[in-house]
Amino acid sequence: MTEPGPVDPNGPAAAPPRPHGPPPGAPAAPVRATAPADTAPVDTAPADGAAQVDTAPVDSTTPTKSAAPAERAVSAALVDSAAAPGGGRAALLAVAITVLAWASAFVGIRFAGRVYEPGALALGRLLVGALALGTLQLVRGRWVRPTGREWALLLLCGIAWFAVYNVALNAAEQRVDAGTTAMLVNIGPILIALAAGLLLGEGFPRWLLIGAAVAFGGAVVIGASTSGSGSADLLGVVLCVVAAVTYAVGVLAQKPTLRRLPALQVTFLACAIGTVACLPFAGSLVHDVGGAPWTGTAALVYLGLVPTALAFSTWAYALARMDAGRLGVTTYVVPPITVGMAALLLGEAPPALALVGGALCLAGVALTRVGPTRIRPPGRSRGA
Repeated sequence: MTEPGPVDPNGPAAAPPRPHGPPPGAPAAPVRATAPADTAPVDTAPADGAAQVDTAPVDSTTPTKSAAPAERAVSAALVDSAAAPGGGRAALLAVAITVLAWASAFVGIRFAGRVYEPGALALGRLLVGALALGTLQLVRGRWVRPTGREWALLLLCGIAWFAVYNVALNAAEQRVDAGTTAMLVNIGPILIALAAGLLLGEGFPRWLLIGAAVAFGGAVVIGASTSGSGSADLLGVVLCVVAAVTYAVGVLAQKPTLRRLPALQVTFLACAIGTVACLPFAGSLVHDVGGAPWTGTAALVYLGLVPTALAFSTWAYALARMDAGRLGVTTYVVPPITVGMAALLLGEAPPALALVGGALCLAGVALTRVGPTRIRPPGRSRGA
């Protein structure tokens, strides 16, 4: 039996540390690539139009008190998506086309209204628009069957916005000067912003309310500067208010239908419904066409093709991807553009005060863009 060796007073020697990784000379283990845990999946848009997603990377471990940095990250992602081709940029282009076309509509209505009665002008414009939209719908061939609720909303939109609004606006411009008309009709975007916050769950963003107030102030300045003698009968003022209210009702009814239905189909159906509602003016339209010069009829056709068929389609495309309140306020760009077009096409030089009002309108719309602009794929709109 062998004797034990000397005992170490410090205890047994510690085992040497185990080296990390594979032993020398051994092949390295393959590395499995994994996506970061806090990366949100990318949402894709339906086939009828690409759009950017409304989500951003969110770290589930972030405390609640860090919500502000997270919101800034979301805003940055949304700005990047708006600049990306085919998504937010397309929606913003649609907004630009809409406001330019609708600004030209006021000039066209003023010109065609000299030879067409209000009801006849509305029916002729909607008839041309419905034919153009129907042709596009047939060429495209995509149809989604509306539900009962969607049919009800489409009926409300078509009757309120396409029929009543057009007749009221045409009649108002024959009784009230253009400046007062622009001022009163621009109550509509404020009604849209307030009702969208209450009914569609869009809330009341601070900069949206501030910008809407500034832009409406600009519209008031334009109205005051172009009102001439300021004479306006009570019926004309009432018609302007009717146009503003029906405009807001139409937008709020249209917004939920765009969650599932294609924008072109929604626009076509609403325009067709408005055309049917204006059929009682068919006799007046036939009479006015017979005695109108070709320039007046050309203006009517233009109103049907561009401010109706084109602009209402681009509006629906943008509305499917943006909040109704924020999009509605962008139409405050229309009055200053209208003043400029009237100066070029009708020889109506705008007073200096109208230019100040136009600058206020543009500043107000810019203020509404201070907050994050949510550009969503169709079907993801909040409250839609």
